[in-house]
Amino acid sequence: MERPGVLRWFGYAVGVRLPDRYKDWALHDATAKHWRARYVLQRSVGIAPLCLGWLLMPGSLWLRFALVVMAALVAYFYSCAYMEESIEHRLGRQGFPHHTGRRIRAAAAEAKNADVTARYIARYRTSSEG
Repeated sequence: MERPGVLRWFGYAVGVRLPDRYKDWALHDATAKHWRARYVLQRSVGIAPLCLGWLLMPGSLWLRFALVVMAALVAYFYSCAYMEESIEHRLGRQGFPHHTGRRIRAAAAEAKNADVTARYIARYRTSSEG
């Protein structure tokens, strides 16, 4: 799996389609264990320059700071509210069928839950039957 360089990653973070050789990495990015944290970090790439620009505007410091905090909260709220849809759209742009990421994440969660359930049953159900 080839990882994109810094410039390509910044482009990917703001919505640029990666070349096909990064297709496996894009799928990993959308389905890895910490995919939500990766998504928030990528959204920060788009939000941070706006916040910096607002901090540099003329006016009192508390007003500029309040503007940045409120704008960042709204931006993160809407970004996170549509996180799964955005990830699926990004995977579609990379050439994957619709719901690929959702399907892979669900299968991983099911496998993890099956393991936890099996350990629970082995520990508590068999000891109470004897």
